[in-house]
Amino acid sequence: MPNGLKPKPSFGLFAAPWRWYLLSLVVIVIDIATKVWAVDRFMYGPPLQIVPGFLQFTYAENYGAAFSFLADAGGWQRWFFGAVAVIFSAVVIVWIKKLPAAKRWEPMALALILGGALGNLWDRMLLGYVRDFISVYYGDWHFPVFNVADMAISVGAAMLLIELLFFKEKDEESNKGGAEA
Repeated sequence: MPNGLKPKPSFGLFAAPWRWYLLSLVVIVIDIATKVWAVDRFMYGPPLQIVPGFLQFTYAENYGAAFSFLADAGGWQRWFFGAVAVIFSAVVIVWIKKLPAAKRWEPMALALILGGALGNLWDRMLLGYVRDFISVYYGDWHFPVFNVADMAISVGAAMLLIELLFFKEKDEESNKGGAEA
């Protein structure tokens, strides 16, 4: 740093890892709020066409996992997927905590995944199913209906994949360079 100044340590709610946990909380709140809105607006009403022939808001209940996997399994999947989400979330919380404070991309990706996982866990434990409301389709083709938590998980997973494919080597080289200096 110029003039021999050292950066001040960052404390508080916006310091790592708390800023990432806060991002997860924001995802959870937005997810739950939009699900409540969708239930109120679309459970007994017609879908809302956003982009006719491509995107609409509707209401669906998903008793399974992604793409309704195991939706007809008889009820045990609620507890299984709930346990998986709790264990996975604990791992991600620790993972975020152990990341260097200077990292941005990886903890942001993990925070999005964590928020999405906990948003869907909330539904699964409280209701026994996940509320979905975003429908993408074209003609007779329909993508499975999804929600904000699913979007956060998908974006976070894509970010982690990008990190792994394009930036992991740079991180490793910078860590080696810093260790040798």
